[in-house]
Amino acid sequence: MIETKRGSRVAFQLHYETRQIVKNYNLQDAIPAAGKLLGSGFRNAHLFTTANDFQLTIGKKNSRMISVKPTFAEKPSAAHDREKNSIVSPSAAYLKALGIANDSGEIKQTQRDKWRQINRYVEILRDLYENSSVKGKSELKIVDMGSGKGYLTFAAYDYFANDRKLTVEMTGVEMRQELVDLCNQIAASCGFDGLRFVKNTIADHEVGDVDILIALHACDTATDDALFKGISSNASIIVAAPCCHKEIRQQIKPPEVLKDILKHGSMLEREAETITDGLRSMLLERSGYSTKIFEFVATEHTPKNNMIVAIRKPDAGLENDFQARIDAIKDMYGIGRQRLENLLA
Repeated sequence: MIETKRGSRVAFQLHYETRQIVKNYNLQDAIPAAGKLLGSGFRNAHLFTTANDFQLTIGKKNSRMISVKPTFAEKPSAAHDREKNSIVSPSAAYLKALGIANDSGEIKQTQRDKWRQINRYVEILRDLYENSSVKGKSELKIVDMGSGKGYLTFAAYDYFANDRKLTVEMTGVEMRQELVDLCNQIAASCGFDGLRFVKNTIADHEVGDVDILIALHACDTATDDALFKGISSNASIIVAAPCCHKEIRQQIKPPEVLKDILKHGSMLEREAETITDGLRSMLLERSGYSTKIFEFVATEHTPKNNMIVAIRKPDAGLENDFQARIDAIKDMYGIGRQRLENLLA
């Protein structure tokens, strides 16, 4: 049972092959709704109580129900909007200063998408750290290229410095002076002594030695500039969430077999994103990194949701066999230049 604005409801979570659906029914309608669903093709049903868990399995010839020890020894909260366990504390001072949380340490209703993004981001960084060569180091150097208002920069620093108890030297690079000033003020008020923000462009900022390089939503080839800085500094971890893909889109000459598909602007835009980020991944792999491209957060929370992550291999060296495949893709689409490849050259 959960409590909603309309009163007590029974929550149904339906698992299909490719999607999940959540529906709430009042108690009067819940039982016939369950019966109707069980007769419509579902093969399993689970009922959780504090006394026992019940599992109904429906076979082609026979059905059976078993009872096992309860998953929940105590009655779970009935609040519909109860917070899931999160890596970042909602009461963190910087969340209040940035307008994500109120003075009581509660996430504002209008900021829940940003809250999900922050937690997912720190979760990704945590997992990358655990599987990289920097795990075990007592000191970390991190650079966030294009840090903006610093939501994710503060969260990353807080996690590594306070949760992991590491000595962290972190720099946020941002072009807008007013955001640099704001973020430095918040960092000082939070006692984040190892975090600073500087005014500069991604292309002009001298990174130096760095363990983790981050570039989220850097526009078009600014993402390539950031990736180049990470590769050049031998960063152990590189994290990028690209934004805009103008350079490749303007060059694409669709191969004959795809002309009727890519004549549509929206399809060409998607293809440009795929090719651009795919080439970036291959160039990172050519430079000695293992890479993954995946959905950062669901598209209903942010339209810019692809993320490229790269971990430097212990025996990193130039992987020459990638170049022939990179050249083949460029030739196929008539691409004459790609910013990251040119910088690496």
